Amino acid sequence: MSAVLAALRIARRSAWRSRGRSALIMVMIGLPVLVITAMLTLFATMSVTGREGLVAELGAADARLTQIPEGSVIHQEPNGAISGPGDDGAALSRPSAAEVAALLGPGTRLIPFSTGVLRLGTERVDALEGDLRDPLTRGMLTLREGRFPSAGEVAVTPALGLRSGDLLRPSGAAPLTVAGVVEHPHRPSLRQVVGPDLPLAPLDGWGSPGEYGIGWLADTPKPVTWAEVPALNRAGLFVTSRAMVADPLRTPVRASAFDVQSMVGVGAMVIMVVLVTVLLAGPAFAVGLRRRRRELAEIAAQGGSAGHLRTIVLADGLVLGGAAALVATVLGIGAGMLGAQIAARWGVGAGARWGPTVGPPDVPWSPVLSVAALGLLTGLVAALVPAVQAARQDTATVLAGRAPAVADRPGWPLAGAVLVLAGLGATVVARRQPGSVWVLASAVLVLLGLVVMTPWLVGYTGRLAARLRLPLRVSVRDAVRHRSRTASAVAAVMAVTATVTAMGIGTYSEYVDRRDAYTSARPTGTLAIWGGTMADATWDKLRATTASQLPGVPLAAGFQAKDAQGRRYALRYTVRWNGTRTRRTVAIGDQALLRLLQGRHDPQAAAALASGKAVVFDAAALRDGKLALRASSTSGPARKLDVPAVLATPADKHQGGALLPRTLVEQAGFSTAERQLYAMHRLSADSTLWRDLTKVTPRVTIAAEEGYRNVPDPGLWGWLGGALVLVVGGTLAATRLAAADMLPERAMMTAIGAPPRTVRMVVAGQALYISALGALVGLVAGTVTGVALSRPMTTHGAGDLATIAIPWPFVIAVVVGLPVLATAAALITRTRLPLARRLL
Repeated sequence: MSAVLAALRIARRSAWRSRGRSALIMVMIGLPVLVITAMLTLFATMSVTGREGLVAELGAADARLTQIPEGSVIHQEPNGAISGPGDDGAALSRPSAAEVAALLGPGTRLIPFSTGVLRLGTERVDALEGDLRDPLTRGMLTLREGRFPSAGEVAVTPALGLRSGDLLRPSGAAPLTVAGVVEHPHRPSLRQVVGPDLPLAPLDGWGSPGEYGIGWLADTPKPVTWAEVPALNRAGLFVTSRAMVADPLRTPVRASAFDVQSMVGVGAMVIMVVLVTVLLAGPAFAVGLRRRRRELAEIAAQGGSAGHLRTIVLADGLVLGGAAALVATVLGIGAGMLGAQIAARWGVGAGARWGPTVGPPDVPWSPVLSVAALGLLTGLVAALVPAVQAARQDTATVLAGRAPAVADRPGWPLAGAVLVLAGLGATVVARRQPGSVWVLASAVLVLLGLVVMTPWLVGYTGRLAARLRLPLRVSVRDAVRHRSRTASAVAAVMAVTATVTAMGIGTYSEYVDRRDAYTSARPTGTLAIWGGTMADATWDKLRATTASQLPGVPLAAGFQAKDAQGRRYALRYTVRWNGTRTRRTVAIGDQALLRLLQGRHDPQAAAALASGKAVVFDAAALRDGKLALRASSTSGPARKLDVPAVLATPADKHQGGALLPRTLVEQAGFSTAERQLYAMHRLSADSTLWRDLTKVTPRVTIAAEEGYRNVPDPGLWGWLGGALVLVVGGTLAATRLAAADMLPERAMMTAIGAPPRTVRMVVAGQALYISALGALVGLVAGTVTGVALSRPMTTHGAGDLATIAIPWPFVIAVVVGLPVLATAAALITRTRLPLARRLL
């Protein structure tokens, strides 16, 4: 039998004898593999490619055509780029069904198929107007209950909670009977209503033609290829066809600096994963080495070479690392597939307009196998240091039962300090680069330097042991005496704490920056009603209806500007808000609207408005007492205006905008007409205001200013959960090793009358020392990296100041809570001494 096979057999038997230690090592190695594999599988399964989503998009049709909004232009390209609204206001006439059929060729069959929104009270629900009974729609939606709807009927998705026979009551329209329940093949959480004749709400402004719009499904005599797309675009049609998806003709992308950043980011992530895993699993391998030290010494005494001893210990890493990688890969694939179904079913991560998607089960085998190989490599690397120690151990010393001497390497602290200084310098440079990849790469240098310096830190902090109480003094001195295994555990806790702290500060700073970047032209709680192009009589009726529906609610009027030809103009200005260029439309009104926008009566602002000056809430928009405006129209020439203005304080700190008096607008050559109403009022869930106003005219828009509604990223506490597992697990591994090494000291303490509580406190003191030292050093390193991360994550251009925000509850939980939990877990660690065999 070869030495390698013999070593593998010994490793397998040793792993089975020490099942608890083996399970701990497998968890430490396999946990990163499981998480990364699950995320890769989840993303691959939830990513629906164009080919996979073709049936849901087109059914059995050859193409789908959607009309773009009037006054817009579109140009589809093979790389997927399209253009939006036209600046020149050139309106495209919408083609009829006969004209579209003529463009696609003789023999083309079209059926109407439109997407939009349906108003149900104050809620807007996605709607699809089309006949699902037509063969061209086969496969787009799956019938779960009842039947497909006919005229006057609808089908709903399960997320709406309706069943067959229920009534759906759209705002401003007659009730519709639910004929069946249908489900989207890739969006189980989609809230959608489907029917052949739906009262779709008018769309506000430009939307993606792939989502909303009036259009058709086409059965064509020949495939619709990219050659026909330009002509269809010129006719105002957005096209999706089977031939285009089958032959995307994507243009090659040249290598750029982003590719280099991606490679650096992947490299930094791999190094961090390997480093943390090796540091966590290293103490557990050291436990095995200490327990097998006599066994290895006996092998050496019988003729085993140093290479044989290294092979035996490395075989432990190969067996346990391979088993951990295999089990974690299988569990990760299953968890990713299950997680994709759960996320799509319950709408988790519904960042898209129609909720998360899920496709057929998909495993990206190349990345998954690479991660599994990384887990196997991590097991070998984690066993490398114990293997070298096993090869260097003195056989006579071990067989005599004496502890081996550990020699310090005086040059290592200096090398670690050089790495830390180099990493800090690189961090200063990297924080001014676009993207956070370079900051993370610099953080790897800092962490490597701190890992190299950790044995010196353990020895240096050991000088404080004389001032501690007896249990802690014994614990710290033992940790310093066995600094090889203590340093590994401290470095592991430090690396985890630094990573979690840095990501926590960066993520929370980004949240605070987004919160501060939120801006609105109206105070929170404002109800706005806008009328489009309509006659004065219609507006008077709309205003009367609003007043009757909101009795006792003060209404402030707003006005729109028109030129002599009756063309509507919008008056806008551009300002930088939180580092981002923001274009605002100014309001036109009187003192009532000013009080609403300020939330109080401001005599100075009121006097300025009465004197014909604009009242501005953006300080950066004022230049020498003037406000620069651009008057634009979809059908008329643009104009530039400079109007006198004063600065005032708005009702909310995130509020901007400006208010112009009617006299100032009329002096610029415009006429004004009341077409807006504002009120500080929140509509109830059962309010019928929208339905009543749309009965007067469909050219009405209702908007409610709700303020910033997002919450801090819940993934922040997910980082804390991962750190809890890693820190407590690594600390307990080191504590078990300490308990084994301290067997003589514990026996002596018991012999002289120390109570079991004191012995347990000695063991728990090891956990407190390891976790506290690692957490404090990690806090410093993580804070430096987190502050550096905040700049690329929160700046939006030159001159924009970075937002730095520290989530104090999160940081305290990491730096204080984790050591406390690790110490509490160590208190319940078994400390009973094994029975000694006595010779009579």
